[in-house]
Amino acid sequence: MNIVILGSGNAATHFGKAFQQLGHQIVQIYSKTKANADALAFALQCPGTDDLSQLLQHADLYLIAVADQAIPTIVERMSRDINGIVVHCSGASDMAILSRFKKYGVIYPPQSLSKNKIVDFSLIPFCVEGNDANTTEALLGLARTFSSRSIHCDSQQRLAIHLSSVLVNNFSNILYQFAYELLAEHNLSFDLVKPIILETAEKVQNHIPITVQTGPAIRGDETTQQKHLKFISNKPDLQQIYQLLSHQITKRK
Repeated sequence: MNIVILGSGNAATHFGKAFQQLGHQIVQIYSKTKANADALAFALQCPGTDDLSQLLQHADLYLIAVADQAIPTIVERMSRDINGIVVHCSGASDMAILSRFKKYGVIYPPQSLSKNKIVDFSLIPFCVEGNDANTTEALLGLARTFSSRSIHCDSQQRLAIHLSSVLVNNFSNILYQFAYELLAEHNLSFDLVKPIILETAEKVQNHIPITVQTGPAIRGDETTQQKHLKFISNKPDLQQIYQLLSHQITKRK
């Protein structure tokens, strides 16, 4: 495939490198900042531009890999005459945002992507949707060259996956930060809880989470819970989170 990538950030970088490794040709990079476009274009050995009017019109695939709020602006400024498939890789944006094009869809990887961290795409279940059966089939075939675990799902299902990813990734990470700060206040290292973080993550690879739930809430140990709450009496936000999550655990006993 000849592929145009719109974006120059984390997702654009990883997709670009992965496409090249599979033998596809990146023919152009667009970014609203010329320096960013040129930097990724140099890495992928193709032209870069910051002018959407100069976008190549006859590529096979146009991957929009930008922040969700930037997608509508880019879409509105792209030519309707593009013959290739136009896709975005957002988990939260509806596919219909691309409906001005003839062929369009979504290739969404439920994974946190950082430029400087190697990502094994073969382990990611890409979520794919197309505006018709042929487009869906083409995109799913492409996604499965990345990962055999790739699936077809509609925009509502993809949103459920995106929200679930926020719960298990973004929300768990801020809980790690609360723990880091609490330990630091008592001159303790965050390294002390890293083994239990790994243990929990490993358990849910093979079990339904609630079946491996541990701790005072699932045991009904109110004495320990009250001791914890008293210990963080100067942290009302953390107290509120502790009580809310403990209640949700108790409900599922």
